[in-house]
Amino acid sequence: MATTQSPNPPSAARNPTARPPAYPAQQTTAQAQPTHDCVRMELQIDLSYEVDQYGADFVFNIHAAQTPNQSVSAERLVINQPIAHQVHTDPATGNRYLRLHGEPGTLELSYSATVDINHYRIDPTQLAEVPVRRLPQEVMGYIYPSRYCQSDRLLRLATNEFGALWQGHSRVQAICDWVQRHVAFTSNTSNSNTSAVDTLVEQVGVCRDFAHLMIALCRAINIPARFTTGTDFGADPALGPPDFHAYVEVYLGDRWYIFDPSGTAIPMGLLRFGVGRDAADVAFATIFGGVWAKPPVIHTNAIQDAARGFELPRHCTQALSTDHGAGVATSFVAP
Repeated sequence: MATTQSPNPPSAARNPTARPPAYPAQQTTAQAQPTHDCVRMELQIDLSYEVDQYGADFVFNIHAAQTPNQSVSAERLVINQPIAHQVHTDPATGNRYLRLHGEPGTLELSYSATVDINHYRIDPTQLAEVPVRRLPQEVMGYIYPSRYCQSDRLLRLATNEFGALWQGHSRVQAICDWVQRHVAFTSNTSNSNTSAVDTLVEQVGVCRDFAHLMIALCRAINIPARFTTGTDFGADPALGPPDFHAYVEVYLGDRWYIFDPSGTAIPMGLLRFGVGRDAADVAFATIFGGVWAKPPVIHTNAIQDAARGFELPRHCTQALSTDHGAGVATSFVAP
């Protein structure tokens, strides 16, 4: 049986009655005059496990992703055991998975990286939703229900709350704000089985629970949304030591835009590891075997160097993206 470690512990029905305002085709990102900024993040992750006498297999997702707007300028991986390992990059998502077999005893991993994030920034009022018929094929997987994001069970709620709102970034922001208002961030209130519906009922959770609920509500009104993992740079120290962090990326216009429904981190400082349908796809560690895990130790540091164009992460009003849609909108040929 596999054990997963996620940030802060670890055929769909569509709604034919929802008829919010039509997609404003004239509003495109080409008209928006986007701007760019760059932040440089230094990352250090230390993981420690005690493996039983049989050994265990591990799949880690702790390597910084390479995206069109996030590049790794230097990185180093140190493993205390003399064991073979493999890093595989998923060509569809850019997720990088480290696979290895841990021998009995102590297994320690240390990963460090210098990561440059050149954000694509745009006025959010310029961002429209994309009709399902025009979504690139690789985006379609993020509009269906998934294990932790049961959007098919939230159709009525999503339609009543958000169905009549203007289609675009503002409607997604309204969903993000609604989740923040209705869920309290409370440590140790959920587990690896907690789903979006559970969080809606309990109204408490950690970052992964906020992300799952926002994703489910977006998908319920036909907006593609995906689960994203990073680190919680800028979080209040009162919430605990630095940790892995879960947030949301939503497809608008022709790119994936960042939202942090828990509101605990600075979005400009989110350093991406992986994306998936929900936490099941991008746990930072999936373990097959008998293992006792110590809490991860994470340090992130932002570099300020105006001469080289690096600024400190800050809250801003513009929409942020580090990943464009790889494909093109689907077109239909008339009969």
